[in-house]
Amino acid sequence: MSLDTDTARRLRDGMAQGVLSFPLTSFHEDGSLDPNGFRAYVADQLATAPGALFPACGTGEFFSLDEDEYRQAVSIAVEESGGRVPVVAGTGYGWAQAVRFARIAEEAGADALLVLPHYLIAAPQDGLVAQLEHIAARTRLPLIAYQRGQVAFTVASLKRIAAIPNVIGLKDGHSDLDRLQRLTLAAPEDFLFFNGALTAEIQARAYATVGVPAYSSAVHAFAPEIANAFFAALQAGDHGTVDKLLRDFYVPLVELRDRVPGYSVSLVKAAARLRGRPVGPVRAPLTDPSAADMADLRTLLTAGLDLVGAAL
Repeated sequence: MSLDTDTARRLRDGMAQGVLSFPLTSFHEDGSLDPNGFRAYVADQLATAPGALFPACGTGEFFSLDEDEYRQAVSIAVEESGGRVPVVAGTGYGWAQAVRFARIAEEAGADALLVLPHYLIAAPQDGLVAQLEHIAARTRLPLIAYQRGQVAFTVASLKRIAAIPNVIGLKDGHSDLDRLQRLTLAAPEDFLFFNGALTAEIQARAYATVGVPAYSSAVHAFAPEIANAFFAALQAGDHGTVDKLLRDFYVPLVELRDRVPGYSVSLVKAAARLRGRPVGPVRAPLTDPSAADMADLRTLLTAGLDLVGAAL
């Protein structure tokens, strides 16, 4: 990153003040996009003061959206935000398709892009760097790289992508703290890092020890009261509250999440429906939780909200 952009500054400020919101995308029962439901849901998310808004990313089922649906989702997020927080849209697949989504996001008024891992195949480090170079050369928007799955940057590659003028940061989903520490030490001082692990609160303290205190929160998508209480306790060094929330809510949530592949999204969406949020079902290949898992989710969510003085 050759210079500090206004978007990078706003993201840095937001990341220090609150969790990052990754809104769910609303669908009707027949699977079609529900723009009105999504607008209401995004407004609800913004009312809880997130550090930034990341529409149409992994939690927002980017992988299941066509280009018109993507345009609507990003446009609604930008309109509802009204410049209050940065809006970072997802993009992905191969670089040619990623550029198509990038241009749509740019036209819709997004502030930046989160580049999701490319589709299907493993690739060498030169290819991972080239993927970002191709996208960066074809959009004016700042980019945040996302390493997860088949994407894992070496220190040498991190230095190369940080030198691309509009690459401003890295989201990490590997939770390899040894590697991550090496990356943070090798990066420019103003390069952004954040914790993108599944149920990131579980590892938030560990990430902070290697200089990555900011994180995305799937729990914020359905229980911002819990997510914000955890963030406040962590910021204040209130380890008793942090431990209690981890022990009595987050760890049981992870155990429930791990029962079925895809629950990292579909369980979150089910929990939002339990709160009365107009998000609808997930799209295939994801599946909604079973009746038994829904019952366990309701019990856990009720207990978690009670911990922070809120109700279902």
